[in-house]
Amino acid sequence: MSKKPLTGWKATIAVSMSNYIDSGSIIAIATSLSFWGAAYFPDDNGRIAGLLAAFSSNAFGAAIGALIGGPLCDKYGRKVIYTYDLLVYSLGGLIVVFAANLPMLFIGFVIIGLAVGASVPAGWTYIAEFAPSKSRGRHIGATQLAWSFGPFIGFGLASAVTPLGLLGSRLIFAHLVIIALITWYIRRNLEESEAWEQAKGGLETKPPSMFQSFKALFSWKCNIRALVFLAVIYTCWNQAASQNGIFLPTILNSVGYDQLASNLFSMLSWGVVIIGTVFFMYFVDTIPYRTHFFIGALLAIVAWIILIFGPSDSAFTAFGYAIIWGISAGPSAQAFYSVWAPELFATPYRAGAQGIIFFLVRVASGLISLIFPVILQWENGLMIDGLLLIGFLSVSLIVGTFGSPKTQGKSLEKIEIERYGRVVSAVLSK
Repeated sequence: MSKKPLTGWKATIAVSMSNYIDSGSIIAIATSLSFWGAAYFPDDNGRIAGLLAAFSSNAFGAAIGALIGGPLCDKYGRKVIYTYDLLVYSLGGLIVVFAANLPMLFIGFVIIGLAVGASVPAGWTYIAEFAPSKSRGRHIGATQLAWSFGPFIGFGLASAVTPLGLLGSRLIFAHLVIIALITWYIRRNLEESEAWEQAKGGLETKPPSMFQSFKALFSWKCNIRALVFLAVIYTCWNQAASQNGIFLPTILNSVGYDQLASNLFSMLSWGVVIIGTVFFMYFVDTIPYRTHFFIGALLAIVAWIILIFGPSDSAFTAFGYAIIWGISAGPSAQAFYSVWAPELFATPYRAGAQGIIFFLVRVASGLISLIFPVILQWENGLMIDGLLLIGFLSVSLIVGTFGSPKTQGKSLEKIEIERYGRVVSAVLSK
């Protein structure tokens, strides 16, 4: 007897769990780098740590996974990604759990990154295609909420197992593997996206090749404009967010916090992010996109100004940064990107376009991850890094505020007709 297919909020929650283990892997890496370093690269001056972070789910690994997974999601369907991505993730997690040397650790981080990159565009695409038009933002916002719980629980677990040292870090990765396998089992009852099946032009239609899909994607000026717009706002914002996520413990250590204190503080910070994300879910479908985006972007800049210009030994500086950054992370560029990207691309290009953008975003994060921990060790290193990130955040604010699309509350089909002049199918796009 077959089980009932997952629909509505049950489907949203099942899909969103990817975001929990995705962000959880980034925090697991962030909280364990010092322990891995002591065990396998004790004389590191920041370069090996930077490479591990750069090729993980925080950057290059996820970038390559998105570039591959996005087009595959458009070619073979949304469900096929969910059939395999969490199994790949679990394989990488197990390699990390039992890593006995630096090469094993590196391989495990890369495999996790590939799985994370493949799952993210598939998740936002799938939810957008079945969610009601008037609450699409709220459903997609659930992925951001799950993403926020990853660091919150991850830092909490890291605080609890800090006395265990490297064993504690292995246990954190083990819990992510267990959750990934449970989520994979639940997801077997997800149905294929109806929008994708309709755009495919019939179940027997041969899907276009990746080359044909990319060629069709770039044949539309509206697609190129959307790619540039989304890549700019997301990439610029993510330079600050990615460094906050994976190097926040390092930043806190540089201003005097020990490992346990920095983990507890980070947990508090992500608790505020959860609150900010709940407000985002509540208001995203009602407050005009432009106004909502501007508020979040401005608060992000204020947070980094407080961190780099406030007294380094003041509790006001640390807590002010944590609270304001946490609130800003609700209506963040990533949150709006996850809503806008499915809206701005037709069904045959939806996941592939997101794969390209996510690739660019994570490559940029990887490049800055190579130098960020090194600069932090310089005199006034936090100031230099902070000013660079404020510059990126300012660009995101300006471009996102003035370029906010007028798609709120409209069905994906209506948006598609407004942008393309017709409903685009995979057959007609070849």
